[in-house]
Amino acid sequence: MPPRRKLSDLDRGRAIGWLQDGVAARQVAQRLAVAPSVIIRLKQRFQATGRVQERQRSGRPRVTTQREDRFIQRQAMQQRMATANNIRQRLQATTNTVVCGQTIRNRLHNFGLRARRPVRGTTLTANHRAARRAWCTQHVRWQRQQWAQVLFTDESRFCLEPADGRIRVWRRRGERFAEGAVLERQRFGGGSVMVWGGISTRLSTPLYHAVGNLTGVRYQNEILQPLVVPALQAIGPRTILQDDNAPPHRSAAVNTFI
Repeated sequence: MPPRRKLSDLDRGRAIGWLQDGVAARQVAQRLAVAPSVIIRLKQRFQATGRVQERQRSGRPRVTTQREDRFIQRQAMQQRMATANNIRQRLQATTNTVVCGQTIRNRLHNFGLRARRPVRGTTLTANHRAARRAWCTQHVRWQRQQWAQVLFTDESRFCLEPADGRIRVWRRRGERFAEGAVLERQRFGGGSVMVWGGISTRLSTPLYHAVGNLTGVRYQNEILQPLVVPALQAIGPRTILQDDNAPPHRSAAVNTFI
């Protein structure tokens, strides 16, 4: 069967002329490469209206106005984690306009907003932000050879019973870390497994599985002496150990060892 397609006004006129000359609808459809049902509907429309043009379709009327659409966008931008149902209720309370949740989502999609999982981030105090900014300002002009002298180490704790992560946030493309789109959370809920590792541009240390509480003495005996010291010696005499301010890293035993 030939593919169905829309006919131009010229093709519609030609089809009606052939039909009036006695050509069968199937043959007309073959000449114009359309389905026979297209020609049959065209013939019925011409007999009913005397016209070959399609009737203008009104379509479903739009429920919300442009002002209400902007209200929906503003609500999603001001409270990124509001659900479509929350925005629908606010719209109804403010403008007395009743819509469904899918209408809210459609309007937000038109503005480029889609519901996505928020980035998980820890809570930072003003002191944390100031210290991180100062560190970045100090090292912004470092070259590759300078970074090659740094051994970065850190611990990662993997939760065995994580949350399902079903919370969504309205954001545009490129707004993953936008203010209001990051969900703060308390880390390490439930059981967990913690591992330690170090990397540089030249090497990486073996991955260490920390079982139980990692004290300063254990950090010195199980990580610094067997793993960190050989890595620092392999990189060079000016190597910098970059760790964090975890309590085991700043204990008296570790400070004495360093």
